[in-house]
Amino acid sequence: MASYANNYVFLLLCLGLSFCTIAFGGNFNTDFNYLFGDFRANIQTGGNVASLQMDKYSGSGFGSKNAYLFGRFDMQIKLVPGNSAGIVTAYYLSSEGDHHDEIDIEFLGNVTGQPYILQTNIYANGVGGREMQYYLWFDPTQNFHTYSIDWNPQRIMILVDNQPIRVSRNKQGSGVPFPTNQPMRLYTTLWNGEAWATQGGTMKVDWSKGPFTAWFSNFNANACVPSQSNNCVGFNGGTNRGLSIDSRKKLNQIYSKWLVYDYCHDVRRYANGLPNECRRKSPRRMALED
Repeated sequence: MASYANNYVFLLLCLGLSFCTIAFGGNFNTDFNYLFGDFRANIQTGGNVASLQMDKYSGSGFGSKNAYLFGRFDMQIKLVPGNSAGIVTAYYLSSEGDHHDEIDIEFLGNVTGQPYILQTNIYANGVGGREMQYYLWFDPTQNFHTYSIDWNPQRIMILVDNQPIRVSRNKQGSGVPFPTNQPMRLYTTLWNGEAWATQGGTMKVDWSKGPFTAWFSNFNANACVPSQSNNCVGFNGGTNRGLSIDSRKKLNQIYSKWLVYDYCHDVRRYANGLPNECRRKSPRRMALED
């Protein structure tokens, strides 16, 4: 959970902006709405813990009541154990419409004994295709681990147990789209992605192993909730400092050892030319040079 000091800085920054509301999320009962799945979506222990279940009839999901424009969002997640091939556990921010913005953390289910893949992606003005995938260096089904999205006008940082694994800087001045003006809601969903999620879709869901359950706990959002458009533009949340030397070293190790897909290296997918930011400088290099 965020410290009192961080919350205080957040509050001061927000009060300096017109029509801005500070949000300190922390309870599934008060901060989320049921999306789909009927009894498969459950809230327990007074709102501190939620579970999502999927069977052959449906998945399930929750969505935040607030739409946010910048902030840090932390969630502890324990993933589906055993053979979870074809199942996607998602934790993400998204706006609405054809030109939506989105920041994704998705866990791609695995065959028993194989590592989970954590996939990140960023959409801006409806343009995505910026996936980076990682093997997790621990078993995410045994215990809760904290997964975070830290988003402000200058950059997006995705963290695992408070360690950055991806840093994407705002390069709009170089023609690279970046989410800066569309408020986004936070979502947790469990759904059937067997068409693509495990070994390119060759491994399908084994329904005899279901129902499948993922767990979510200790949600926290230190974020700006706009009451009119674009009124959080100057809001950084007190988290716009660069990476520490230790974080850079660990990030380099993650890129070297655990990164398994980087869209900037996929010349087959982008046969007509890599995205603009890849031709200038790769996302991993921009992060390490910060």
